[in-house]
Amino acid sequence: MGIYAFIFCLCIALLFHSYVLFPLLLSWFAKNKKQNEITYALNDLELPTVAILIAAYNEETVIEEKIKSIFLTDYPIEKIQVYIGTDACTDQTNPIVQRYVDTHAVHLIEFKNRTGKTAIINHLATLAKADVFILTDANVFFLKQTIFEMLKHYKNKEIALVAGNILNPVVKMDGIAHQEKSYLTRENKIKYQEGICWGSMIGAFGGCYSLRAANYTIVPKYFIVDDFYLSMNVLKQGKKAIVALEAVCIEDVSNKVSEEFRRKVRIATGNFQNLFHFASLLKNPFSSIGFCFWSHKVIRWMGPFLLIMAFNTSYLLSLSHAAFLPVVYLQLGLSLSPIIDWVFKKIGIHLKLLRFASHFYLMNLALLKGFFIFKKGIKSSIWEPTKRNQ
Repeated sequence: MGIYAFIFCLCIALLFHSYVLFPLLLSWFAKNKKQNEITYALNDLELPTVAILIAAYNEETVIEEKIKSIFLTDYPIEKIQVYIGTDACTDQTNPIVQRYVDTHAVHLIEFKNRTGKTAIINHLATLAKADVFILTDANVFFLKQTIFEMLKHYKNKEIALVAGNILNPVVKMDGIAHQEKSYLTRENKIKYQEGICWGSMIGAFGGCYSLRAANYTIVPKYFIVDDFYLSMNVLKQGKKAIVALEAVCIEDVSNKVSEEFRRKVRIATGNFQNLFHFASLLKNPFSSIGFCFWSHKVIRWMGPFLLIMAFNTSYLLSLSHAAFLPVVYLQLGLSLSPIIDWVFKKIGIHLKLLRFASHFYLMNLALLKGFFIFKKGIKSSIWEPTKRNQ
């Protein structure tokens, strides 16, 4: 019994640490700490030049609004260049972008064959001549202050990466969007607090973040989650990464479970690529980077294996100790929550707590699937945009 009980308790303790204790500790550490105050003013002549890099595949429904949102800014227009790499688009994305090439500082680079986001961004980074790059998705729209609120922090020479604050203002209650929005809001708070405590934000949201051009490193071929790779590489270089909460931008959240699950499997696959690439940063769990990396990411990525071990050990314990039977039934019920929620949804019943449990187990299922895809080997970074239906 002893070894099974120990493994069960360890699995639960690790999950509790990552999802509950770590955020509480982080809030305590961040108390009374301030965001970076070494910043440019809006009228500062030394404001950095910026190149905005976008990889787009069949984005005709959003690309024009994206371009307009970039130039409706309080940042000096003459300091902005936009580089859009289109990945063998079969819709009207290219003609729409072409309309802005002559009237704005927009550069269109057409890739005739499907290439993948990572390779496109790497190529755009070699073309762009600017102090700072902003990497952003076509469906993430800027507000007037977005660019300045990110770039003002680069007056601090220690800072090499500044992430935007992506908000999802409208969600539906009949799908997974509400739970996804809650998850992303909580994640952004954790990232912000990691930044103000130690400058060690673990992984920018890929929809909108910036980094010094001098700190950009070519993302390896077939790496899927380029945003995490670049974020961790900045920390590996000894520089700081933070979130600028005032750099607000807007993104729609998918309400379809199938679309969100597909996106999370892709991210999970890339997470395991990054885990093995940056394993050296885990050697000292008591350093700021090691502590955040272990607590915020690695334990979560181990989540499906911890859940499986917790269930198996509690089942084995229940064979000789009936007190563990309720624990087994509870885990079994929670693991079936996605199926139960799907049945309830079909008959028009939407239970918020049930959907949060469903969201948690679907995320872990996506991690498990992503791990096995990673183990089989990744031979392409070509992607399909998530369908946004709101």
